[in-house]
Amino acid sequence: MQAVLEREVLLERRHYTPEQSVLWDKLSLAQKFAASSLSQFGYDLAFIRNGNSGSMAVLLRDGNAATISDDGEINSSPDITIRP
Repeated sequence: MQAVLEREVLLERRHYTPEQSVLWDKLSLAQKFAASSLSQFGYDLAFIRNGNSGSMAVLLRDGNAATISDDGEINSSPDITIRP
């Protein structure tokens, strides 16, 4: 039983990174809701870009990008290039 609990803790720890926590804290409330819904489809928050029109969260899944605007609008086919 102890081995099962230790395995679960290790699996949870593997999915948590401090960097993602810091990124998550920088999202607007609308972006957090949208990112949460995209994470159910396997997307992970990769980075946030700030510009004149506000911040844009970029999430990745299997090399595909999705963006979320400040107001929570999801674009699952953004016209952006992600460098390797």
